[in-house]
Amino acid sequence: MPRAVQSADTEEAMKEKRYHVALDDNEQSILIHCLNDERNLQLQEGHTTDALDDLIVKVGTAKQKNFKIIERHKGGDAR
Repeated sequence: MPRAVQSADTEEAMKEKRYHVALDDNEQSILIHCLNDERNLQLQEGHTTDALDDLIVKVGTAKQKNFKIIERHKGGDAR
């Protein structure tokens, strides 16, 4: 049975870049308020807010993860 072959362009389009941002509770609250303010402006202008709605939910329900922050200085040493 022949296998379906995908071109490199198709494979690249299927890969989704993902970003992880570390926020404390205050920063998360500020981000949600800013997104909500933008959502309200979009509604006033008659634009759709689907993407903003999805982002507000995603930020508001993001899982918390504990991690250690290691600062690197110019010399390359970790502190």
